[in-house]
Amino acid sequence: MDILASSVWLRYLELCGEELTFPSNGYKGDYVWDIAATLHREHGDAYRVDAATVFAGLPPDALPDAQDGGDKEAHIDGVIAAAKHLLGDNRYRYVFELGLNTILDDIREDLAQFGVEYQEWYSERTLAESGAVTRAIERLREAGHVYERNGALWFRSSAFGDEKDRVVVRENGQSTYFASDIAYHMDKLERGFERVIDIWGADHHGYVPRVKAALQAMGDDVERLEVLLVQFAILYRGGEKAQMSTRSGEFVTLRQLRKEVGRDAARFFYVMRRCEQHLDFDLDLAKSESSDNPVYYVQYAHARVCSVLRQAAEKGMPVEPSPGVENLERLAESHELALQRTLARYPEVVEAAALKAEPHLLTHYLRELANELHTYYNAHQFLVADAALRDARIKLILAVREVLRNGLGLLGVSAPEAM
Repeated sequence: MDILASSVWLRYLELCGEELTFPSNGYKGDYVWDIAATLHREHGDAYRVDAATVFAGLPPDALPDAQDGGDKEAHIDGVIAAAKHLLGDNRYRYVFELGLNTILDDIREDLAQFGVEYQEWYSERTLAESGAVTRAIERLREAGHVYERNGALWFRSSAFGDEKDRVVVRENGQSTYFASDIAYHMDKLERGFERVIDIWGADHHGYVPRVKAALQAMGDDVERLEVLLVQFAILYRGGEKAQMSTRSGEFVTLRQLRKEVGRDAARFFYVMRRCEQHLDFDLDLAKSESSDNPVYYVQYAHARVCSVLRQAAEKGMPVEPSPGVENLERLAESHELALQRTLARYPEVVEAAALKAEPHLLTHYLRELANELHTYYNAHQFLVADAALRDARIKLILAVREVLRNGLGLLGVSAPEAM
């Protein structure tokens, strides 16, 4: 966040007319320019500082054409320190908050459009401000699992299955990100949840044993914490992999993805794989109106049933089925028996998907059910002259429609009546 705040300020300085070499480790996306433009539009030159003053005495950056090399991490740290010093606490905090709130508001709106609304947003800063980090470290200390070495405070996590001990307070007295992690999970468990599910990127797999080690050291039940590791989604367009990098500003946003393929396809595709499996997201396939597109295939099955009911109404045939199980004994075709068996499995699939935290089970089931409906549709007539058989078949496809609509609803995907 400090890198973001400093990047916004440097772009603001450029808008003020200052000439500078932007740090290689700064954030370079267009969104940074947008936030900087807001700062400049609303405050003019009030935050302007001479660029030479900002970069005076800083460690050299590691630029591609630099002759003597450099250290990009030390350089951006220097930029951050200069921004805090030259702006002062209040003005720096304003730039920091502007960047933070602009992006958070954008994320909230984006997620809402995607059908995701969180009941609670949790700020890491509140952990320090509330004293939770200090309290977590004290709990570890009181349990005898913290020691000092080389001026730093260490948690003896190796005693609980971690590969090595971890620093919780640096030599300069600053608590580490890991210390915040400990405090956050301590707070989660103290809030009374029986089951806590964290969703992390797969590149954070090394954090699992150390977080669980801390909870165990504090006397908490580590079995209450489950960590699901999610692999990266790789986007393909025209058979080519889309290159993405956050800092360079090269990426496809969720908003762009939603606009390109639609909310339904984006949601369905994201849960088609186990979370620990890589997802190859074919943008062209997600937009296609063919049986190869899984979400289209499932939605089309629902729309087909609705179409049959419309045809029945147009022909003056009763579409309201008879009560109970009347006439169901007429469903003797192999396709009909297969559909009934698959329908009967639906409650088990939903339960398994929930208990195992594996929503992909539901997508596979819906595709299977849709395939059986399409096969049945192509092999048999539903609106037959035999009233009892017609009634039985209408009941069967209505059951299919109900399960398709229910399953798609659980995934947050629409069930259109016409396509």
